[in-house]
Amino acid sequence: MISITIENLTKRFGAVVALDAVNLQIQAGELFFLLGPSGCGKTTLLRQIAGLGTPDDGRILFDGEDITRLASHKRNTGMVFQSYALWPHMTVAKNVAFGLEERRVAAAEIKERVARVLAGVHMEAYAQRRITELSGGQQQRVALARALVIRPRCLLLDEPLSNLDAKLRLEMRAEIRRVCKEFGLTAVYVTHDQKEALSIADRMAIMHGGRIAQTGTPGEVYRRPHSCFVADFIGETNFLDGVVAGFSDDRILVETSQGRFRGIPGDATWHPDAGARVRVSVRPEAWQIGSGDSADENSLTGRVEERVYLGETAQYGVRCDGMLIKAVELNPRSHRDFPNENASLTASSDDVVILPS
Repeated sequence: MISITIENLTKRFGAVVALDAVNLQIQAGELFFLLGPSGCGKTTLLRQIAGLGTPDDGRILFDGEDITRLASHKRNTGMVFQSYALWPHMTVAKNVAFGLEERRVAAAEIKERVARVLAGVHMEAYAQRRITELSGGQQQRVALARALVIRPRCLLLDEPLSNLDAKLRLEMRAEIRRVCKEFGLTAVYVTHDQKEALSIADRMAIMHGGRIAQTGTPGEVYRRPHSCFVADFIGETNFLDGVVAGFSDDRILVETSQGRFRGIPGDATWHPDAGARVRVSVRPEAWQIGSGDSADENSLTGRVEERVYLGETAQYGVRCDGMLIKAVELNPRSHRDFPNENASLTASSDDVVILPS
């Protein structure tokens, strides 16, 4: 396993700046996710790490060694593509062995390493099958095995599960994490799927417009977003516009048209001035839903306009002073009934995040 350091990496395609002075540190052995909307630069960054392109400026270091200008085949990285890129006319074993044969590894060692890596991804029984005889999940395991068999310094994955159905994606998430940890790999994983990243990442970077918007663990990014973009991109949230009214210990007091809110800054290093315009972010599941009057702070009262029962959750749309607020109840028995369709929503100050407007 290796550490990966990105220093001021810039990549342009004509007038388009795909990567804008990106700085990033990935620790050895991490399963690190690059996450963001289409066109944010995440795949371009992955390709730069793989050597499939040359940056206009900046450096890439593996364990402190500058590999920015090193040819792709000399970096010893394993890559798993969205399309799998397997040869349908070859058997599973021949697909996995291809990289070793290109490196002129001895036949006996190829046989041993292919058998070992297929066992590692639970595909040893399919060694002589053709690719066309495999399911999507099985093909994904073969693509993983082919990347692992060369004993890469790091594993690079570009949207590897996007072609699988929802149930299979869930299974393969856990499988990819197991394989990465079992083989002791540093892995960089590109996706636009937030649940995929939140469920298996050690850490993640949210990208926007060719820049890093925020890095952190899944819990840090979800619970303490640094910007409205990150809060809105990772999961769902409700935004309320307001003005800073004061401070209390590590809490910020904000006056909004819906009432007063007390919360924590998304970025602990950010200190807005009194009177500054800010936004209040509250996740739908952070609301405590009641049928009484609202409290003095962090509370709203409105009319229930929408109900959706999903088994593990019930979702509500509550119209509060002209704004539709989303609220989620976890593990409900059924839809809740509200007297006169009125509901109150209250949130803990730990779940109220104050962001720059």
